Amino acid sequence: MKLIDHSRVLNRMKPRLVSNQIFKALFFAATMFALLVLGILLYRIFTQGIGYLDLQFLQSFPSRKPEQAGVYTALIGSIWLMAVVAPVSLFLGVGTALYLEEYAKKNSFTDLIRVNISNLAGVPSIVFGLLGLTVFVRALALDRSVLAAGLTMSLLILPIIIVASQEAIRSVPKDLREASYAMGATKWQTIVRVVLPAAIPGILTGGILALSRAIGETAPLVVLGLPLFLAFLPKTVFDMFTVLPMQIYNWTSRPQEEFHALAAAGIIVLLALLILMNSVAVLIRNKFQKRF
Repeated sequence: MKLIDHSRVLNRMKPRLVSNQIFKALFFAATMFALLVLGILLYRIFTQGIGYLDLQFLQSFPSRKPEQAGVYTALIGSIWLMAVVAPVSLFLGVGTALYLEEYAKKNSFTDLIRVNISNLAGVPSIVFGLLGLTVFVRALALDRSVLAAGLTMSLLILPIIIVASQEAIRSVPKDLREASYAMGATKWQTIVRVVLPAAIPGILTGGILALSRAIGETAPLVVLGLPLFLAFLPKTVFDMFTVLPMQIYNWTSRPQEEFHALAAAGIIVLLALLILMNSVAVLIRNKFQKRF
C-alpha cells in the first residue's frame, strides 16, 4: 500500500488556498464598498431631510414657498399609478409566462420569443417613454393621464415580470403536476390549484422588484410630459397627475437649499413606500411557502 505524502499534498493545495483567500478578500471588500456607499447615501438623505418630514409635509400640496410645500399630490399620484401598473403588468406578465411554459410548443419560434422578451428587459426606459408617447398619448389620445402613464410603465416592467414568472413556474416540481393529473384534474385545474400557488413566491419576488423599478422611474414620465408642479388630485384614471420622482426632480432643480432638503424628505417617503410594498410581498410569499 502506497503511503500518502502529506507534505506534497499540502504544497499542491497551498496555491489554491492562497487564491481562495485572495478572492474572498476581494469579494468582501466589494461588499463593504457597496455597503459604505449605501450608508453614506442614506446618511446624507436622512440628515438633510428628516427635519422636514412631518404630518404637514405629507398633507400639503406643492408650493413655491419651501415652508408650505408638501408631497400630498405626488404621493397620491404614485398610488394611482401603481393601481394601474400592478394589475395590468401582473396579469399580462403571468399570463404570458403561463402560456410559454404550459401551453406553447417547444420550437424555434417560442425560443425566439423568449430571447426577445429577455432582451426587452435591457432596453433603456426612455425608449418605452417614446413608445408610450406615440401610442397612448397621441394615437389613443389619452393625454398625460394616469392611464397613459400606467400603461407605459406596465410595458417597461413587463419583460422583467415575464422572465421572473417563467423561472418560478419552471421551478415547480413535475411530480406535483403528475400527481394532479393522476387525481383526474384537468390542465387548467392543475395550473390554478397546483402550479400557481407553488410559483407565487417567485412570481411575487420578481413582481415587486419590477414594481419598485416602476415607482422610481422618471425618464419615461418626463418623455410623456407629466407636470413637475401640480396642485390638484386626480379623480379618475383619465386625469392629469404627478408622482414622487417627478416632484423630487422638480425640487432638486431649484437653486434654493430648502428645496433640496424637501427633495431628501421626498426620497425618504419614496423609500418608505417601497419598504411597505416589499413587506406586503414578503408576508404573502411566506404564507404560500408554508403551504408548499
